[in-house]
Parts: sequence; structure tokens; C-alpha cells
Amino acid sequence: MAVPTEKIVRELQALLNQYNYEYHVLDKPSVPDAEYDRLLRELIEYEEKFPELKTSDSPTQRVGGEVLSMFQKVEHTSPMLSLGNAFNEEDLRDFDRKVRQAVGDDFSYVCELKIDGLAVTLQYENGYFVKGATRGDGTIGEDITANLKTIKSIPLKLKEPLTIEVRGEAFMPKKSFEALNTLKEENGEEPFANPRNAAAGSLRQLDPKIAAKRNLAIFLYAIADIGETGVRSHSEGLDLLDQLGFKTNQERKRCETIEDVLAFIEGWTEKRPHLAYEIDGIVIKVDSLEQQEQLGYTAKSPRWAIAYKFPAEEVVTILRDIELSIGRTGVLTPTAILDPVRVAGTTVQRASLHNEDLIREKDIRIGDSVVVKKAGDIIPEVVNVLVDRRTGDEVEFHMPTECPECDSELVRLEGEVALRCINPKCPAQIREGLIHFVSRTAMNIDGLGEKVISQLFKEQLIQDVADIYKLTYEQLISLERMGEKSVNNLLQAIEASKDNSLEKLLFGLGIRHVGAKAAKTLAQQFGTLHALRQATVEELTAINEIGEKMADSIVTYFELDEVSALIDELEAVGVNLAYKGAKPVAADEVDSIFAGKTVVLTGKLVQLTRNEAKEKLEALGAKVAGSVSKKTDLVIAGEDAGSKLAKAESFGITVWDEEKLIEELNK
Repeated sequence: MAVPTEKIVRELQALLNQYNYEYHVLDKPSVPDAEYDRLLRELIEYEEKFPELKTSDSPTQRVGGEVLSMFQKVEHTSPMLSLGNAFNEEDLRDFDRKVRQAVGDDFSYVCELKIDGLAVTLQYENGYFVKGATRGDGTIGEDITANLKTIKSIPLKLKEPLTIEVRGEAFMPKKSFEALNTLKEENGEEPFANPRNAAAGSLRQLDPKIAAKRNLAIFLYAIADIGETGVRSHSEGLDLLDQLGFKTNQERKRCETIEDVLAFIEGWTEKRPHLAYEIDGIVIKVDSLEQQEQLGYTAKSPRWAIAYKFPAEEVVTILRDIELSIGRTGVLTPTAILDPVRVAGTTVQRASLHNEDLIREKDIRIGDSVVVKKAGDIIPEVVNVLVDRRTGDEVEFHMPTECPECDSELVRLEGEVALRCINPKCPAQIREGLIHFVSRTAMNIDGLGEKVISQLFKEQLIQDVADIYKLTYEQLISLERMGEKSVNNLLQAIEASKDNSLEKLLFGLGIRHVGAKAAKTLAQQFGTLHALRQATVEELTAINEIGEKMADSIVTYFELDEVSALIDELEAVGVNLAYKGAKPVAADEVDSIFAGKTVVLTGKLVQLTRNEAKEKLEALGAKVAGSVSKKTDLVIAGEDAGSKLAKAESFGITVWDEEKLIEELNK
């Protein structure tokens, strides 16, 4: 490597910061991800060799630094007050009346989406980001500067050398939340209840590298101290934030009357589900800073702003029991068994209680009347207990000290909240592992669902995954509710699964920390299971997506004698141990209209299967995503395409039908 000059390094830093701004703030990337990654690797090499050239605004500072021992307390320069709440039209009209009484009729509002995240404050000195903190109690927060630096839409250097403090809402986009929870579930970990909890948990990680992997985002919404900026209104302040390089939410509107405000709220109540992030209301602020000063503050909140909260549907039901289950990784999960009740369009009879700490914190007892809602409009959640309805017959719940399945002692591992059974021969873990192996995202054996697996396991017809391939017609026909046609179909599905590509088997084996995406990466890199079995930690961590924790888990797994015996059995019964797909192709290596494009498939394809279309597109350099966003370049809509098509049309994204796709693939 040639000796770099300071000029070369500074040019690289500036170029990468500009690309980062275009991608994460403007949503208009000018270069492919591969080019950005190449330049970033080059800069990292320079800075590692010449550390004196590293600066606080270098894009390399976003990857996460050293692990912290604790968060330092930070006293805010001005209080971070919470807003008063409005829950209906009457509350909003009352707020409007009080504003008019104080300042007259000549004023305007600014309406903004209320992001469901974590309030933070950012301090800049001479244009450089120097400190970031949580809201805390409004007066004192926690210094989370290292974690905030990992949010790529936060500028490390402003476009002007101002000393300024700004405030915003850090959040986790829906796509990042879904990906994180999928990974947690694949790893046998408890998923986050909602994106807000996920964002807060990510920013309070003592290891910034964890925060860096969570793909958080931020919208800035205020300047803490206008000072000498010359800004005279809230809307001018938002415009200044845009000019300085911050990302603000563009879905805002200046409203002249309360009727305009109500229309804005009504519109976003309908459009809310189509956003790429969660909102829980609308913030309404008097625009003029002079009038804000005139209106003043209460002890807790400003009189010139209010937050309208979208109504969350909450219902009351009876918690009849708490059921315990052991997952495939040994985690003990308590589940509330409820009297059936309708919540947000579906009947709810069960709600996860996550862990013992939550049960203690909410003082949940068997027999309680409880308030239930769907967290994020999806996951049933016990909100609280109606203590005043207690009769005295309610029963306190205590977690067992022994596994309900195998009587082994339950343990709480260091750093974990959950209780865990660590007996590798626990029947529940074996059964759950078998259910995972045959699931759609793993070996996809149609007809071999949870009930059938449980029955086969109970009858001792299967003890491990290799036994599935030894099942006979005589064994299956003897099971309850299994007729001749069902048995023949199941045997055909088992036989067909032998031809699956290696990544399906890898994921199905349930290696700790290896999810579906990592399984495919490993299969692509090593080609065969035998080659992967011989891999060292060093060889594994050399792969971009494989960290040390996962590498250690993989090596440890394949060192087990019982695993070697299992793989030999699978090979003996004819299960494929090789990767069958095409190797991924970098966008810059392909001459194709799909190269570097993000494509989403939706609806039913007739001439191609979804996987066939995905593989063909990836072979031509495309990235095939699971959801539509503003960064999507193309949507392929098959028959009965639904919400993804509607979202693409609302964003103005190019949409093709299957015929157009086939035509372009055949060119």
C-alpha cells in the first residue's frame, strides 16, 4: 500500500461522509453499497496504519468503539420537558382555545408525526459532534455518545461550524425491527415487544458494536437553544436543521387553524400503517418562537405544544392460568392463558409474559382482571392488572426451580434475564428442535407439523432429525388421524426434502447463533457440509457476516461426537450435504439492468417460483428485499399482490408484472 498523504485521507473521509449523507439523510444514494464499502475498507486500512490521521468526524467512527463499563450521567443545559397529551378532538379544541386566549387569533401551528422512539439530545462544538445523551428524567440523562455515533443519519460534522444543541427521536425502523426479532427468534432469544423497546435497548448497550448492528435511525425535531441562529419560528428551525445536514421528518405541515390540524391527524390516522417506522401520534406546536415564549411553561410541559396520541385498543379479560414452555435453546417462557377476547381485529387467548421479572414488576396473579393490547398492533401483551377488581381468590405465581419437562435445575446465565434448562437431553428441547428442523424456513417438510412431531416423539418413533428419514408407512399409518393419503404425501415430502440445498439443512440443525441468512452465507462460502466441519474460527471470522461468537459456536458444534454421528446418519439416508444455489454476484461484476438494484417480489408468480425468481435476480446483481421502502428500485407484482404493491404505488416506485420480468430475464 502506498504511503497516504493527509490530503488523500481527508478526501476519502469527506467523500464517504457525503455518500453517507445522500443515503441516510436525503434517501438518494449516488453510488452502490459495494462502492461505499470498498472505500470505507480503504479508509479503515489507512487509519489503522496512520492513527494520527483519524478524526472525530471520520465515517470509521460509526462502527462502534470500546465496550463501556457504565454510562456517565449528563446534566442537560436546558430541561427536556415532556409534552401534555390530547386523546380526542375535545382535548385539541381545548388546547386551541387556551392558545387563542393567550396570543390572539394571529398564529399558526406546525404539525409533525410523533415518532415512537427514544428522545435524545446532541451537542456540537464548532460543527463537531461531541456529546449525546438520553432524556433521562428531563434534567439528567446518560451519556450515550458512542452508541449515537453508530446512527448513520447523525452528522459527525455539520455543514457549518456552529456550536449548537439539538434534540430528536432515535428509533428503529420497522424493517430493522423485523430483522432483529427474526434473528433473536432464530437464536432462541426473547424477541423485543415493539420497536421502541428495541431502540431503547440498543442505545443502552454498553458495547457500541451491538448498537451499530441494529440499524437505528433518527429524526431531529428541535434546536435546544436558538441563540444567535436568527431563527424566529419552529418551522425555520427545522429548515435550519435540514441545511446543517440533519435528517428531519419531511411529513410535517404548517396549519393555520385547528380544523387544518384535525384534517392532518385524520389523514395520518389512515396512512400510519404504510410508514416505514412506528408513530404513536401527532405533535402540534405553535410556530412563532415569540408566541411560544409568551405562552410559557407549566412545571412539566410547554403550554405551546401538545401531543395527540392515537388510541390503542385495550380490552379487559381474565387471566386464567400461566403456562410454561421450554424452547429449543432451553429458555423457559411463561405464557398467560386468557379468556378469549377480541383485540385489534383478532381473538386473543394467549399472551407472552416474557420472563419472571415482568410478572413480578406488574404483580400479575392467576385470576386477575388484566388489560390486554397488541404491542405494535401485532403482539398480544398484558398491559397491567386491575388491582381494584381483586376478590382475594387470586393466586400469586412463582417460577419453578426445576425444568417442567426433565426436572433438571433451571439456571439464570450471567447477563440473561431468562431462566434456562441446560440439560442437552431435555425432551422439550429435543422436540422443539425437531419442530424447527421440519419448519418451512428449514427443511420444509409439508405435513410434518408440530402435532405430528409431538406424537412421533411421544411414541418414541423419532429421537433425532435423522430418524425422520427412517420413518415407514407402517409406523405412520398407526398414528391417530393419519390416513393412507396423508401418510403417502408425508413420505413423499420427507423424500423430497433430501434434495434441499445445504443452507436449509444448516439452519434446520439449529446451531446456536446461526440464523437463516448466516446459514446461506456459510453454504455459499464452503459449498459442502464436510468442508464447513473442517473450518477453523479464523477461517469463519474471515467471512464478512460471521462474528467470533458465531464462529466459536459453529466450531464447538461440529466438534461434538454426537453431531458427527448425526451427520453420518443423514448422509447415509441420502440427505444432500452440498450447496445447490448460485454464488452471489457483486453488482459491479455484472452487466445487467438489475445490477445494484433493490427488488421486491410480491403476489403469486405463475411461470417462476418465488425462489427461482430471487436466484435469477441475485445472479444478475440485484438485491432482493422482503419489504418495500423508499430505497426500493423495482417491484415485481404477481397475482393478488396486496399491501406491498399499494405501498410501491404510493412511493412512485416502478412496478412490473411477471411477463415483463420474464422478458427482461431472457434478454
